[in-house]
Amino acid sequence: MRLLLMRHGQTHANVSGELDTTHPGVDLTDLGRAQAAAAAKALADEHLDAVYVSSRVRTHQTAAPTAEDRGLDLTVLDGLEEIAAGDFEMRSDHDAVAGYVGTVATWLEGDLTHRMPGGETGEEFLARFDAAVSRIVDAGHRSALVVSHGAALRTWVSTRMDPHPDAPSVHQPLHNTALIVLDGDHESGWRMVSWQGHPVGGDYLEDPSAEDPTGDLDSDDDGEIG
Repeated sequence: MRLLLMRHGQTHANVSGELDTTHPGVDLTDLGRAQAAAAAKALADEHLDAVYVSSRVRTHQTAAPTAEDRGLDLTVLDGLEEIAAGDFEMRSDHDAVAGYVGTVATWLEGDLTHRMPGGETGEEFLARFDAAVSRIVDAGHRSALVVSHGAALRTWVSTRMDPHPDAPSVHQPLHNTALIVLDGDHESGWRMVSWQGHPVGGDYLEDPSAEDPTGDLDSDDDGEIG
């Protein structure tokens, strides 16, 4: 099947740089709502059988214009939520952001047993995200849109995609309403079709002034966001 994985639109926490991962989460900004509307137009020619979202309100607000245009309901799936920030929840200070990004980087380097302080291990995160994707695949769709979260999408795709020398790097940006497209399933594996790291509706929807700690997860030796 074809899996279209979109990060939600800009939220007020993205602007302030806060690590917002608990339920229900903060709303989209005015720019985030414009990104969502533009994303619906950008996806107008894509075949979609279903639209899936996490339990966080920002994914619902992002997916709503696309679902409404298609006459589709939003299907909420547990497991599609952002990587839990644990002890770093709603913090924006350097130590918290560096700790969160550093933990995700450790998972991307292969140590999935490492635990987010006060949160989940990489193995636990992948188990719940895998279960959600399996439910989508088992539904028999030809193509589905999943609106989820930046660190979650980057981590799941990087660990579950079949490696290919021509595939886009998973260390590219994944900004609000960025889009990753995969083909495959759990049995045959997932092949990357495209990785569009900037807003699918157009670069004019970028906000370079936003802190957005999960938009770019690369970090240097000092833990700064790259």
